[in-house]
Amino acid sequence: MPTLQYLLRAHGHTVTVDGVFGAQTGDAVRAYQHTRGLPDNGIVGPETWQALIIEVGPGASGSAVSGLQHEFQHRKGIASAPDGVFGPGTESAVRAFQAEAGLAADGVVGRETWQALVGGASEELRQAA
Repeated sequence: MPTLQYLLRAHGHTVTVDGVFGAQTGDAVRAYQHTRGLPDNGIVGPETWQALIIEVGPGASGSAVSGLQHEFQHRKGIASAPDGVFGPGTESAVRAFQAEAGLAADGVVGRETWQALVGGASEELRQAA
């Protein structure tokens, strides 16, 4: 969930990164979907995930990088907290992940790497009733 919130922030939406899909996150998802011409239903399905993806690589900084770092911390057990800076440690983790996943280990996190990293997360994210 925090990765979604980081990506929404990277697209200019004001949302607290707290890991909770509450009203604030739901409103930000619907607003983002509306601006992208997607059904603004608050459900983060494959189309919304694809639209949210921001390619990041060495030297990048900001919320999208924090989201990437959160994925590594949460799903891959890397201990360092997200700092939003795509430095040598992040690049090393990305290259290792890409090689392990059978992707080109170029250190750039594009659609294929994001998809491998977040996997089925899109099916898990639905607006709270």
